Amino acid sequence: MNIIVAGCGVLGAQLAQLLDSDGYNVTVIDKDIKAFKKLKPAFKGNFIEGIAFDKNTLLNAGIESADALASTTNGDNTNIVTALIAKKKFKVPIIIARIYDPISAEIYKKMGINTVSPILWSSNKMKDIICHPDLLRISTFGNGEVEILETEASIFLEGRYVKDVTIPSELNIVSIVRNGRAIIPTMNTSFLKNDKIFLVVTALGKTKMKQMMII
Repeated sequence: MNIIVAGCGVLGAQLAQLLDSDGYNVTVIDKDIKAFKKLKPAFKGNFIEGIAFDKNTLLNAGIESADALASTTNGDNTNIVTALIAKKKFKVPIIIARIYDPISAEIYKKMGINTVSPILWSSNKMKDIICHPDLLRISTFGNGEVEILETEASIFLEGRYVKDVTIPSELNIVSIVRNGRAIIPTMNTSFLKNDKIFLVVTALGKTKMKQMMII
């Protein structure tokens, strides 16, 4: 798999090294040749000095045979222009762009470009730690709109049923670990004290968890 990483800042360098260590063919682009010093000596990929959205730079980076491109520069405009060129002109199958502005990130996501908004993700993460310290986040989707969480059944849940706490499209119990054994519960499965509960939840559903005394 041939992957281009545009931008060799902290994020770009880390991403490039992770992909390289997993055996992918990685080429990194940056306008400042000094930025490549962030790459560790073990990095086996290529690096090219140039503007990320410049046609010749992209061609030199092998975009015509690229399977994926990640645009991680510090500029939203640079990232989105690079992503659009890769998508529309070179038909790169997988594209992702870091966009600081959450509103812009959502707009471009609707245009078919995968986006990551570090501001939105970080603010959601900090809010979680402040408001829900008892929850362990297992995974997130999108920019944190949907999450898989782990919590332990409290005394208030003992004897209640999965159907009692399920909210369609907002909160669903996906697994219960009881005595070291995981099950996929039905709506009629009851909770026991000390059950480990895994649930998929939206931001609104997470707010309602306290009202239902799940946490």
